[in-house]
Amino acid sequence: MLLSKSKHLVGLDIGSSTIKACELVHTKKGYSLKNLATAEIDSGLIVDGGISRPSELAHAIKALFNENRIRLKNVALSIGGYSVIMKNISVQKADEKALHNSITMEAEQYIPFDINDVNIDFHVLGPNKHNVEQLDILLVAAKKDIIEEYTGILESVGIAPGVIDVDVLALQNCYELSSVGGQHTTALIDIGASKTSLNIIKNNVPVFMRDVSLGCGQIDQQIVSQCECSIEDARKIKLDRQSEKITAEEIDEIESGVIKNWCTEIRRAIDFFYSTYPDDSFDQVILSGGGANIEEFRKLLALETSSKVEVINPFINVQINRGRFDSDYIDSIAPQVAVCMGLALRRVDDK
Repeated sequence: MLLSKSKHLVGLDIGSSTIKACELVHTKKGYSLKNLATAEIDSGLIVDGGISRPSELAHAIKALFNENRIRLKNVALSIGGYSVIMKNISVQKADEKALHNSITMEAEQYIPFDINDVNIDFHVLGPNKHNVEQLDILLVAAKKDIIEEYTGILESVGIAPGVIDVDVLALQNCYELSSVGGQHTTALIDIGASKTSLNIIKNNVPVFMRDVSLGCGQIDQQIVSQCECSIEDARKIKLDRQSEKITAEEIDEIESGVIKNWCTEIRRAIDFFYSTYPDDSFDQVILSGGGANIEEFRKLLALETSSKVEVINPFINVQINRGRFDSDYIDSIAPQVAVCMGLALRRVDDK
């Protein structure tokens, strides 16, 4: 039986260069892909997670839904970057109301924003292994103005935000659907246009999260500088690998330099993880986002981390009508829609 339309949600991932929408339904055989749509947006429309031109973004989202006949207007949306703070903390065991009050009071010492300017939520990870009287908690705080900015745009075009998630947690949901399970430690790394997210999970529990301001847009910007062209033209040059203004070899050199910088910054974040958790290590790296498609990056990251590096396949446990969805398109877009897929797994009645 399909999920009630009042229960399932369209996953909507609003990136700085692309917006993606995904709709999944649940059948007796598991999840099935109902809708998948992407659309590029103008550069500068979203900067550092903030929206510079709200009306243009609203128009782009409305067009994405209309042109792809996405009729369900309830969505799961995610935010990330510096507007979100996540911490693993421990608190005394208590009933739900007392636990909520305790966490709210504890939150002030972990959040670098005014407590009145954020929305706070938490997830109980389980008993603390060092103290049976305490619980391990994942504390999440998100700036109210960012949430209101995004939800306001959705509501202006008749779309209801049913769930507000966090990018790295949506990616983890997708990974858990697509993985074979098992007790191990994994580094999930999402390379987007302007932001890279790292989430190291141990037995499906997030233990270390970090966002870094780098991404595929750095390649575009360097092509812009060298060719004196627009961002849109730079994206086309990068894809086509040819232009009168720049050679394929020069594009390769630009990419190599940017990729080395990615690996350096990721290595620094991982070193910090090891300094915080000296007894832990991770078994594998799972990549998502546009950067995951770059072979040179995958090889260099494997050397830098001394780990097996793989690209996520969010569709591996999802039924796809190959007559409706082009196989080549699905395969090429797969790592870029991982966050979107994770959002589409959310339900209206989720916490």
